[in-house]
Amino acid sequence: MQYMFLIYSAEGSGPPHGTPEFDTMMKGYFEFTDEVRQAGILRDTAPLQDMETATTVRVRDGKMDVIDGPFAETKEVLGGFYILDCKDLDEALAYAAKIPTANYGSIEVRPVADFGG
Repeated sequence: MQYMFLIYSAEGSGPPHGTPEFDTMMKGYFEFTDEVRQAGILRDTAPLQDMETATTVRVRDGKMDVIDGPFAETKEVLGGFYILDCKDLDEALAYAAKIPTANYGSIEVRPVADFGG
């Protein structure tokens, strides 16, 4: 079953760019990505640009409203994702715990719906 791993953290909660701690975190991401790729379970992954680049679209009563910024007021922002093909939720949760941002943010794990299409 495929699971999506949504990577959330509060802005500024991780190690600052250009520090040894940031380099260590990125090394962890590269190692994790290599691990799931070599295991043959990686289906997709991508980091997202900073939340300042987000644009939100809402349609109410047939009228489109375009808003600069992310959808909701929240302290944590979506920073990227993985889609992995895991045998079950337990395996998915074990992989989620290996994602470096789990140490200062959160990883939301959700099954990908299969509508048979």
